[in-house]
Amino acid sequence: MDGRPLVLLHGFPEFWWGWRKQIDALANDGFRVVVPDMRGYGASDAPEGVEAYRRSLLVDDIIGLADSLDLRRFDLVGHDWGGLVAWPLAASHAHRVRRLVILSAPHADTMNDELLKHPTQLLRSSYIAFFQLPWLAETTLRFNRFTVLRHALISSARAGTFSSSDLDRYIDLWGRDGRLTSMLNYYRALRLPEPPVGRITVPTRILWGALDTALGVNLSHAAKEMCDQAELMIRSDASHWLHLEEPAWVTAAISGFLNADDREAAK
Repeated sequence: MDGRPLVLLHGFPEFWWGWRKQIDALANDGFRVVVPDMRGYGASDAPEGVEAYRRSLLVDDIIGLADSLDLRRFDLVGHDWGGLVAWPLAASHAHRVRRLVILSAPHADTMNDELLKHPTQLLRSSYIAFFQLPWLAETTLRFNRFTVLRHALISSARAGTFSSSDLDRYIDLWGRDGRLTSMLNYYRALRLPEPPVGRITVPTRILWGALDTALGVNLSHAAKEMCDQAELMIRSDASHWLHLEEPAWVTAAISGFLNADDREAAK
């Protein structure tokens, strides 16, 4: 296929379809858009055990996918958990990533300091401790067709962002054998020791919604400080789900940044 390779990584609790409002537009802009299901989601394998969801293995998944598609260098975009995987991938495989765009995902090396500086982030992040509880989290989230998880999406987003048909599609995914546990294992694996992510040397753009109820804007500024060359764009009227709430703005921010080299060369 033609076009510059572009890999889009979704977050919790979505799957590849989370990028539905960007895929066609980015393809029309000339990109070869690759939109995988992350490990444990959708049609991807869902290995058992928390150890299988270590950050290093999630990074290896994407590098393996790129190798299988013969993508020697590619642009990388990640939202939420997709961003949490994109950060270390760009740090450890800088020779493979041409440009990086992060949506609503903190740089892991900054989290402890930011929790100390901004105690309110502890409250914002309290759901993580709940997700780490064995069996209780699954039982609670699965109850009555995932009422708690559906409410979490609706209440954290702009009104109308998630329609009934959207939620039905997500519910179908969440209800598949083993999928909910796999999704929660991303959070449980946070307790496992990992080496630091390190600094980001590739050109980076960070997109953030000022109304994000889970991740404060302070995390976006801290993430920027971990990059050698980064731009930060904050959308004042968007939440954690800015790619769904403001799809045209997000698509333009992604495409414009990834095509910046071409514009400079044309001058």
